[in-house]
Amino acid sequence: MSRKSLSSLVILIVVLAFGLAPVLAQGDGGKFTFTGWSLQEGSTRDVIMGAVDAYSADTGAEIEPVAFPYNEYLNQVLLQARGSNITGLVQLDIAWLAPMAAMGVLKDLGPVASEVDYTDAALSSGQVNGVQYGLPWTTASIGMVANMGLLEEAGVTEIPTTIEEFEAALEALKAYDPDVIPYAAMTDTAQLKDIIPWIWTFGGTVIDDEGSVVLNDEGTIAAVEWYASLLDRGLIAADMDRFDARQLFAEGRVGFYEDAIVARALAAGTAPDSGIAENVVPVPRPVLNEGDAPQALLWGHILVVIDDENGDDAAAFAKYLTSDEDTVLNYFSQLALPPTTESALASDTVQSDEYVAQWSSGITATARTNPFWPYTEAAAMETAMNEQVQAVLTGSASAEDAMNEAHDEISDLID
Repeated sequence: MSRKSLSSLVILIVVLAFGLAPVLAQGDGGKFTFTGWSLQEGSTRDVIMGAVDAYSADTGAEIEPVAFPYNEYLNQVLLQARGSNITGLVQLDIAWLAPMAAMGVLKDLGPVASEVDYTDAALSSGQVNGVQYGLPWTTASIGMVANMGLLEEAGVTEIPTTIEEFEAALEALKAYDPDVIPYAAMTDTAQLKDIIPWIWTFGGTVIDDEGSVVLNDEGTIAAVEWYASLLDRGLIAADMDRFDARQLFAEGRVGFYEDAIVARALAAGTAPDSGIAENVVPVPRPVLNEGDAPQALLWGHILVVIDDENGDDAAAFAKYLTSDEDTVLNYFSQLALPPTTESALASDTVQSDEYVAQWSSGITATARTNPFWPYTEAAAMETAMNEQVQAVLTGSASAEDAMNEAHDEISDLID
């Protein structure tokens, strides 16, 4: 090779290495779609699209956003999957993972998840039958909150940690003001799934690890009997749903109730001039015996990936969106939705918000997924249980008879 040719080759190598590298990088991040209901809503769309744009700038990825309204979202996504018309990354409510996984179109994200310090609770929200189909985007729980100002007026100065202390607090609230609902527990039939964590609290099992229904065990019957006794004693109210509980809590007429982590924001938005937000505190569910783990139902959003030629690129973006610390902490700061990694939860940004920090460590850390969600008949199974619990609350059936009936109905649905 001549000296001139050699010089030309060196120049070409330098140009390729330094001059054209950014151009060659374009497209390295792949080309895929990102489907989500949050991409349609103003505040969330702006935050998420900021992350999309940042990732695209760094990797050259071409990401096409696709949005459906929340109320029709699941049907649209399942319809698209059934027709093989969906690809890339898909946002899901954790309650929707099982029917999506049953379509057989999702990529196993276990290898991706193993590279990140997601919390155990967060990881469990993305699993079906032991397979990690989803990466957790935001993980919280349906937990209990208290109006601490009202409790203190009634002489309750500390958050109850046991069932015995909880009942004493409810009795104190009732004695303080008969017009106050001590605990706005869900008693409307459609929302009686809220009894599931109480069943766990009393040592009951809804569905065991082998997939057998165990709704008529001793713990379950004890929990349902106890729940009905609260109604008999006037410590909870009949026909209570989440909307009414939120409204009454914001008005200062409820001591305790259960909601998603956004309960404080909802109360502040409902009664902005009342100062209620300053008195809202998260309450780990009282336990039967000291040392037991507080029980709660998981709540949150996950990201799943369609297993096709775009899957690896979409999975890389899902990992970024759920674990890049700057990205998830910005998501938290802007939208108050907690991150899912140990490192982000331990950050000053999250820990400085005492309400979220307490909720994450005291409620979400030991929360579990709804035991009906892995089944395609989940809605019917939940309805069967709810109706039998309602029968106990109205006095038309004993807890034992009702739970035996629920056991048989749900077992038939599984079979």
